[in-house]
Amino acid sequence: MSKVEPHDEATAAQAEAVVERLRAVLGADALGIYLYGSAVAAGLRPDSDLDLFVVSRRPTSDDERAALVQAITPLSYRPLRPPGWRPVELTIVVASAVRPWRFPPEMDFQYGEWLRDDYEAGHVAPAQAQNPDVAVLVTMVRQWGRALVGPPPAQLLDPVPRPDLVRAMLDGIDGLLADLEPDTRNVLLTLARIWKSVETGEIGSKDAAAAWAAGRLPAELRPVMNLAGTAYRGEAEDDWSLRRAEARELADRLVDEIHAAAARVP
Repeated sequence: MSKVEPHDEATAAQAEAVVERLRAVLGADALGIYLYGSAVAAGLRPDSDLDLFVVSRRPTSDDERAALVQAITPLSYRPLRPPGWRPVELTIVVASAVRPWRFPPEMDFQYGEWLRDDYEAGHVAPAQAQNPDVAVLVTMVRQWGRALVGPPPAQLLDPVPRPDLVRAMLDGIDGLLADLEPDTRNVLLTLARIWKSVETGEIGSKDAAAAWAAGRLPAELRPVMNLAGTAYRGEAEDDWSLRRAEARELADRLVDEIHAAAARVP
C-alpha cells in the first residue's frame, strides 16, 4: 500500500483504516483503492467527507456489502469514529463494468452516512446497476485520485467523454433542487461546480467553483453565491433561514446557466 499523504495525520490514519477494512473483505480483488476529493485537492473543509473509490475485480456479494457497512461504521459514524475523523463516502465499481467505458455506467456498492437510517434498520442496499453519477466520480478520480492500493487511476479507468460527463451531471439536477431547502449551501455549491464543469470539462473544488460562478453572475446574486463558498470554508454562519427566496433565485439561475452551457457541448 502506498503511503497516505493527505493534509493531516487524522485523515491519513482514517484512510489507512478504511483501506485495511476494504482489503479484509475484498482481498486481492481490490485492484485499486483511491483517495480523491477535498483530501487531495483543495483541502478538507469543516464538513468534508473522506472520499474513497475502489475498482474491484468482481462484484461484491450480499454478505460482503453487509460486512463493509459493519466494518466502516465505527470509522465513519459520528458517535463512534475517533476525534478528527470524518464521514466516509466509499464507492465500488467493477473493473469490467467501467472499462471499456460505456454510458450509463454501473456502480457495485456505495457507503455513505446519508444511508444511516437504512443501516440502523438492518437494510443494506443490494448491488446497484446503472448509475450515471459514476461518470462524475471516475472523472474526479482520474483527475485527482491518489492511489492507496494499485496503479495510478488512469491505468484502470478510461476517460469519460465530455458529453457523457455532461449527461451525468444533468441527470442529478432534479434531485439537487429537491434538497435545496434542507441542504442549501451544498446544493448551491454543487450547482456552481456543475456549471463550471460543463463549461470547462474539469471538476474543481466547490469553493473554487463558487468563486468562478460569482464572477459570472449578475451583481445581485453574487453575495449569495459568495456566502455559500465562505460558509463551506467555515468562515461564515451557514444560516439560510432568511435567504430562502434568494437561494431559490440563485439555484434557478445556475440551472439555466448549466443548460445553456450543456447546449454548447459538441
